[in-house]
Amino acid sequence: MLETPIIGFIIAALVVLLIPGPGVLYILAQSVSHGYRAGLASVVGLAVGALVHVAAATAGLSAILLASATAFGLIKALGAGYLIYLGISTLLAKRPVVDAHSPLALPHHRLFVDGVLISVFNPKIALFFLAFLPQFVDPNGAAVAHQILFLGLIYVSLALLTDGAYALLAGVLRSRITPRTLQGPVLRYASGMIYLGLGVTAALTGRRN
Repeated sequence: MLETPIIGFIIAALVVLLIPGPGVLYILAQSVSHGYRAGLASVVGLAVGALVHVAAATAGLSAILLASATAFGLIKALGAGYLIYLGISTLLAKRPVVDAHSPLALPHHRLFVDGVLISVFNPKIALFFLAFLPQFVDPNGAAVAHQILFLGLIYVSLALLTDGAYALLAGVLRSRITPRTLQGPVLRYASGMIYLGLGVTAALTGRRN
């Protein structure tokens, strides 16, 4: 049976994943333009790239905690601040440009590789993992490396499910989804408020502790 902190992490992760961000918009664009299989190839590529960031976060955060529990607490505080920054910058950002009807159809293996590269070389993903995962780590519990890795694998697994669902849905509804829909302000505002909520909650939790 899952422990309460894990359930809380799963709920928080699903909330983040279900609000479309740049990665989801990329997947939607591929599915709308070239069909759901192209979208699924992109989904798997993004997930594989995310695993690289999970491994880096596992090694880096574990080393920080071994060096200093105070430093780890500082990382958590900075992470909460970064989540708040993400929320504010998302709310203030201009509409993303999404070319959902590109005439160029790339092979699926190329879409997979592109997804991996987009994920691996996106520093915002690394920062997100460094900000998000520590909020659910118990320094007095199991080995931090194991906790970070476990949480990271859960997040990537959930991302595969939610992103895959988006790809399938967009492939089915490709004739009805327009670039204007993907760039609508509602998705941006919802995403920004989610990040703000996570950041404020993490900051208040850290203060009580």
